[in-house]
Amino acid sequence: MITKDKILNLENTLYEAIKNSNTEVLDNLLHADLLFIIPSGETITKEMDLQTYREGNLKVEELIPKVEELNIIDDLAVITLQIELKGNYNNEPFEARYRYIRFWKKFAEGIKVVGGSGITI
Repeated sequence: MITKDKILNLENTLYEAIKNSNTEVLDNLLHADLLFIIPSGETITKEMDLQTYREGNLKVEELIPKVEELNIIDDLAVITLQIELKGNYNNEPFEARYRYIRFWKKFAEGIKVVGGSGITI
């Protein structure tokens, strides 16, 4: 069963994996068929996302989340949040606030991110 506490714990695990570029944890949290729209408007897959971390193109120094909404719908969770991010992408420093929506779905092997989107606000 999906609960709000489980999703919030998974979100925290995801934030730590992003900050530490931990591709093993990210690989476990992201579904193989993930589709995600990044702030530039490009749609990326799980493999594209993992490659960004493997190649060291994205380094997150600070990640401060603020959950707005979290809805549980059967075996699916939908979360919206604001995240303040600071780091560098392709050696270019950035600092901005983003709004994300992320979809977590329960599978036999666990709860995984199946999709989402992020925009600059």
